[in-house]
Amino acid sequence: EAFERVIADFQHLYDASLQKAACDLHPSYFSSRFARSRGIPVVEVQHHYAHVLSCMADNHLEPPVLGVSWDGTGYGPDGSIWGGEFLKVEGGSFDRVAHLRTFLLPGGDKAVKEPRRTAIGLLYEIFGEKLGALDHLMPVRAFSAEELSILLRMLDKKLNTYITSSAGRLFDAVASILNVAQYNQFEGKAAMSLEFLADTAKTGACYPMRIVSPTAPRALPGLPPEKDLPSAHVIDWEPLVTGILDDMSRHKSVATISAMFHNSLAEAIVMTAGEIGEKKVLLTGGCFQNRYLTEKTVARLQGEGFEPYFHQRIPPNDGGIALGQAIAASAVKRSTPSISSTCE
Repeated sequence: EAFERVIADFQHLYDASLQKAACDLHPSYFSSRFARSRGIPVVEVQHHYAHVLSCMADNHLEPPVLGVSWDGTGYGPDGSIWGGEFLKVEGGSFDRVAHLRTFLLPGGDKAVKEPRRTAIGLLYEIFGEKLGALDHLMPVRAFSAEELSILLRMLDKKLNTYITSSAGRLFDAVASILNVAQYNQFEGKAAMSLEFLADTAKTGACYPMRIVSPTAPRALPGLPPEKDLPSAHVIDWEPLVTGILDDMSRHKSVATISAMFHNSLAEAIVMTAGEIGEKKVLLTGGCFQNRYLTEKTVARLQGEGFEPYFHQRIPPNDGGIALGQAIAASAVKRSTPSISSTCE
């Protein structure tokens, strides 16, 4: 009721009638269903593309750009949960040129509230059924034997599981592995805890990460032969996670590990930007509310000769989504969206 009342109030205040609606691509969002029920043209905008457009507007940039759009959840056109995306924006559209390696979330929305579930999904990609015997790992110890058995069966049979490339869920999984947070009492809690820890450590070290090119054989386990080549660059977090596990076994401080984790993500962005070859690199999405990650990434991009951009006035999180959707909708009749004029 509040949602519909605000729309009606704005129409009255500005003496405006609805001519076109912009909404998220997700078919089940209330706002998307409302837009489609108005009997007017609807422009459905992919979540992470909207993030990139909002950052472009915030910085008065025109395409081409490489948008690094990292957050917790966004509906992908392939039906999976996106969230660790590299989008090349040219003309009036985008290409998904790279993304974080995917993994399964057992229980879907429950995993968002329980980083321990996300960690189990992530670790299952590495260890498979052997994970159940690794009771020295904190996410494994966070469940009873019966609960863990059920989760492993879910992952094996792909029951009530969702594929994700989410950077936000990667933060959650690492927070669980480090036993920093097994539950999210509020959105972003686990990631914030990692950021606060990283701030207390002074290290420039990082863990290795792999980039699998679409033109090279895909060296990731568990893929059928017909999917031997990815359609986009894949940033493989497995060396990062195994490095964290090794450091934990050596009792390295959690703060140092967290800082190295953040540093690794910044390096992965620089490496991927080098693979794509676009100088203008935008950082957007809720993950870039993280000051440590943003500052580290900007410094590394500048050091390698890129032109990094980040949010100045528009929120990097979903508070900036509506602006990106409006820009996409206004550009539908044009071959190339004019970001600066639309913003003005």
